[in-house]
Amino acid sequence: MPDSEYTGKRRVSSGGAPRGARRPDAPTPCPEWDVQALVDHLVTEQLWTPQLLGGKTTEEVGTSSGRTRSARGTPRRPGGVRAGVLDQLVHLSYGTVDAAEYCQEMISDLLVHAWDLARGIGADERLHPELVRLVYDQYAPRADELHQLGLFDAPVPVPDDADPQTTLIALFGRRP
Repeated sequence: MPDSEYTGKRRVSSGGAPRGARRPDAPTPCPEWDVQALVDHLVTEQLWTPQLLGGKTTEEVGTSSGRTRSARGTPRRPGGVRAGVLDQLVHLSYGTVDAAEYCQEMISDLLVHAWDLARGIGADERLHPELVRLVYDQYAPRADELHQLGLFDAPVPVPDDADPQTTLIALFGRRP
């Protein structure tokens, strides 16, 4: 498979680990988060998802669990999610949404932050093209609304002939 195609595997330079991998304080495209804070955000959101899908509000769950790494290792995962959970509403900090929409939001957050993290640690920044297309199609029509809610930075202009990943990253306020 040519080097330019997405393979589902992340490559590192021949020198070993990506440049920021051993630097949790390395900057990311998210001005308020270094690498460690970004990882904390991603892990914390995944850990509270079952609780939100179980009916709790973000106020009940909290918005941060502090550092996700500890001397004890990885935090315990909450129990499983019950059948029919995607048919309910989820109470988020900015309003109430369908659970299916919330799950789509989580996928989008993981995808865009995967790019942020890759940029922060100097790893391969290529995203899965099908996910890029799905997330773009979902959020492009709502970009201004989501920016007004404070969920994303304002979109960054890109050339008309920009590739789909560049267009998506710019939609979320990143400078590719």
